[in-house]
Amino acid sequence: MKVLFLCTANSCRSILCEALFNHLAPAGLRAFSAGSQPKGFVHPLTLEALARAGVPGEGLTSKPSETHADLQPDLVITVCDKAAGEACPVFFGPALKAHWGLADPSEVEGSDSEIAAAFDATVARITGRIQAFLSLPFDQLDADALKAELARIGSL
Repeated sequence: MKVLFLCTANSCRSILCEALFNHLAPAGLRAFSAGSQPKGFVHPLTLEALARAGVPGEGLTSKPSETHADLQPDLVITVCDKAAGEACPVFFGPALKAHWGLADPSEVEGSDSEIAAAFDATVARITGRIQAFLSLPFDQLDADALKAELARIGSL
């Protein structure tokens, strides 16, 4: 199963989702990320938050959704409010689509420790969602049931 996490800038939330999913998922499940308007770099605090969580950050890049034109993902999950209203490009075809909105920790203002805490809270929230996703009985869910479960998980 291939999961594509989309966000606008692809420098923080979708990158965190990609890295955490790939860290937690068993063989046969793989995550990717992209942005509709990628910044072209991974936010440094994203990499620091992953390191604090013990998750490798090597190889993560900010890239446009067109990069995955041939991916044919099974699921496309948007993770920021800016991406929620955008139409997924047609090349994502029949992929099941869901929205797991997340506040952008890179927009938090405050001390270094407050900003780091916002990143860590985002990592914890994503981790909880991914663990809930990975615990689903996929062999017992049809597309409608899976879509309902994805919506439920997005509200966690």
